[in-house]
Amino acid sequence: ERRRRNIPWSERQSPQAGHAAEQQHPRGPRHRSDNEGQSRKLSTFFGVVIPTLLSMFSVVVFLRIGFVVGQCGLYQTFGMFLVAYVIISLTVLSICAISTNGALDAGGAYYMISRALGPEFGGSIGLMFFLANICGSALYVLGLVEAVLATFGIPEDGIITNHYQVLNSGYWWALLYGTGIALLCLVVCLVGANIYAKATFLIFIVVMVVLLTIFISFFAVTPRVVQLPAEATLNPSGNGTLGPITANFTGFKLDTLMGNLWADYTRDYTTGTMMTFATVFAVMFNGCTGIMAGSNMSGDLKNPSYSIPRGTITAVIFTFIIYNLLCVLEACSCDRLLLQKDYSFLRDINIWGPFVTIGVYLSTLSAAMSNMIGASRILYALARDDLFGKVLSPAKKTSHSGNPWMSVLLSWFLVQLVLFSGKLNTIASIVTIFFLLVYAAVDLACLALEWASAPNFRPTFRYFTWHTCVLGIVGCAVMMFLINPIYASASIAFMLLLLLLIHYLSPTSSWGYISQALIFHQVRKYLLMLDVRKDHVKFWRPQILLMVANPRSSVGLITFINDIKKSGLYVLGHIQLGDLSTLPSDPLQSQYDSWLSLVDHLNIKAFVNLTMADSVRHGVQHLLFISGLGGMRPNTLVLGFYDDCVPKDTLIDPTLSCSHDKLGQSADGKALSPQEYVAIIADAMKMCKNVVLARGFNEFVRAEALPAQLFSQAKSVVFIDVWPVNLLRPDSCSYVDTCSLFLLQLACVLNMVRAWRKATIRLFLCVEEGRSVQGAEQKLGHLLKELRIKAQVYPVPWDQQAALHWQRQGDFKSTESAESTKQEEEEEYANSFPSNTSRLSDEYLTAVNQLVLDQARPPPAVRFLYLPRPPADTRRYASYLHQLELLTRDLGPTLLIHGVTPVITTDL
Repeated sequence: ERRRRNIPWSERQSPQAGHAAEQQHPRGPRHRSDNEGQSRKLSTFFGVVIPTLLSMFSVVVFLRIGFVVGQCGLYQTFGMFLVAYVIISLTVLSICAISTNGALDAGGAYYMISRALGPEFGGSIGLMFFLANICGSALYVLGLVEAVLATFGIPEDGIITNHYQVLNSGYWWALLYGTGIALLCLVVCLVGANIYAKATFLIFIVVMVVLLTIFISFFAVTPRVVQLPAEATLNPSGNGTLGPITANFTGFKLDTLMGNLWADYTRDYTTGTMMTFATVFAVMFNGCTGIMAGSNMSGDLKNPSYSIPRGTITAVIFTFIIYNLLCVLEACSCDRLLLQKDYSFLRDINIWGPFVTIGVYLSTLSAAMSNMIGASRILYALARDDLFGKVLSPAKKTSHSGNPWMSVLLSWFLVQLVLFSGKLNTIASIVTIFFLLVYAAVDLACLALEWASAPNFRPTFRYFTWHTCVLGIVGCAVMMFLINPIYASASIAFMLLLLLLIHYLSPTSSWGYISQALIFHQVRKYLLMLDVRKDHVKFWRPQILLMVANPRSSVGLITFINDIKKSGLYVLGHIQLGDLSTLPSDPLQSQYDSWLSLVDHLNIKAFVNLTMADSVRHGVQHLLFISGLGGMRPNTLVLGFYDDCVPKDTLIDPTLSCSHDKLGQSADGKALSPQEYVAIIADAMKMCKNVVLARGFNEFVRAEALPAQLFSQAKSVVFIDVWPVNLLRPDSCSYVDTCSLFLLQLACVLNMVRAWRKATIRLFLCVEEGRSVQGAEQKLGHLLKELRIKAQVYPVPWDQQAALHWQRQGDFKSTESAESTKQEEEEEYANSFPSNTSRLSDEYLTAVNQLVLDQARPPPAVRFLYLPRPPADTRRYASYLHQLELLTRDLGPTLLIHGVTPVITTDL
């Protein structure tokens, strides 16, 4: 941090510069894109259609369609598939829209979400999608092992009933078989996407042949009696008696169809749990969650924007037709008992039974490979984006052809670890929930892009609206909680934790943030609604323009004004002297990022407004005219005081005793004259802006820590001193004019800030001999009560100081007759304060300064003093500034305030 502080803000490299440097690096994105171009070989059919079809079919098409029809009946089954496919189709529309809005890279859904919603959402969802694919791959591997052992495994009782039962059973044997299958998947994925596509194509051909034989079997196979599995023959009452041991394949019969139209929920013979609509729907929905398999291959497709929408929609339509045809055929030809008690009955009624077994094996193997290669592509994309620092840097390594072999190895290793669990029934639901959460995030990304109305969101796929996105999000959320509300809540909490972690790591990216587009869209609408004609004094708040010449030496003032803004507009203004017509480019553009870095470093809520002008006065006029927008425009100008304090860099050494906090001085010397400085004050008042001059805020370096330090001391009390009277005009001691009330309001605003709530406001009431002190104090106390301001009122006798003033007035009058010409000039300004500027002696001002110092026991954290208007005679500007300097000398942090607008009311 110290090295960071030693770098001038104007010399710090911006994120854009770093991004540009990365692009120029020989091993940067340009080099990567060459490798990726070599690896983009897959077409729509091989890269999207086949992986999506095989992932959606998996084992559901062979083992669970009959289960769904047997429990729900044909009518509810149609309704289930319709609801499920509406949900996934809405997500598919969002996928198609995002994928056709620009060039896609590796990472699939992660790439879409991260580039649309930013690194926080992208990284958290991407990691969850990666874990879902890892667990999904292990789940399919173990499912394949169980299917193999069910056919070829030796039973636990050792009784061999078939000659092909040759494989040993048990935990370690099952782990060995699963490791072998995972190694097979690893070899295919390591060779590359091309061999993966060829392998999945062969599997696809076999699965399609098996499906064809199943459809033929419904017509070719004669009615028969099917032996039910042993575990399905036990009486569900649990009394040990046997139920039916056979069921009928009746062929196409109307009676069979009529018996299968309505729902008949029973106990699942494999788990013993009573089935309901929700539990059956959750099982069926597992066959619809593979729609991202094609998108995961986005880095290996020749034309992702073309292939993903066409391939995914084709696969979704095809699987929907196949599922519904199978439901109709099974409902027409299989009695309810067969559907409920034998989930593998398709093998028993097929023209050649082993066909179905082969289909189960190959579809499960393809799903395992699809999840493993999808996980590796997501991990590679996460590593390349550096969202998790150096933790994932090894996963960036690729082969000459662009295959991320290290990501494949890491994915396989994690799959192997999950295989040690032996059974994945406990996390099968959460895998589906993770997939649904990713689908909902894709819908959210598309919805955000649509709502932001960004001009660059122009997808060539236009068959979607924000309504489809919202319905997709709702559908996925309902499905998540329908499957398992506990897992759904846990997964959402896990996603939020990841989101906070990535936000804490604050990775830099050049992707663009959808949040910024949405904020812009909403802010523009609300700014248009913020009508300045409807402003009311009850809802006034300070909207501050703070002029800063050298920000590194004005930290105390910048942080203090951040406390006093009370959730209002806060703008840091800076003027660079020059003429743009003589320069090759705008020098302010390169400084803007440095100013924003300062704002971030100081942790303040402020905007930055820079301008170029031929003089400081003209620059301040520019900023007062143009700063803000609509109803959010600065109403208060804050200037550092014009004195001779030498500027020091307080960001390097916060303990420095002197801080340059004024507008008109830089490290090179004065940039404006006293005449011009007072002219700026006068200009602001002409523009109906409140003016605040800040002096002595060198003590407020790291100001945000000051109140906490003082409050932590048990015996220390922090005070805010307010002098709501014009000390330069003792002949006009009014506490209720606009300016005095403005002082009270600002002091109250500061007292309302959390860090200053324990501070005490001290209000000093200047009184002269002969006036009723008690009456004036009661009157002021009554006013404070009506204004709901808590303050301690202290009467201050100032007869001696006032006597010095009146003595000066007498001396001035005695010389008037000798200077008739000068008297006429004085009368010209008689109605404009301070016409008595020349009548105030240094002795009087020094006495008033000492009076203020004497009342400060203990000294306050900050003082609020009344700032009079500058004289109308511009020749007296220097004298006016000299008087202000004498008045505030050695007072510490002091604000000279002049209010021009009513800001406080006693009305409800």
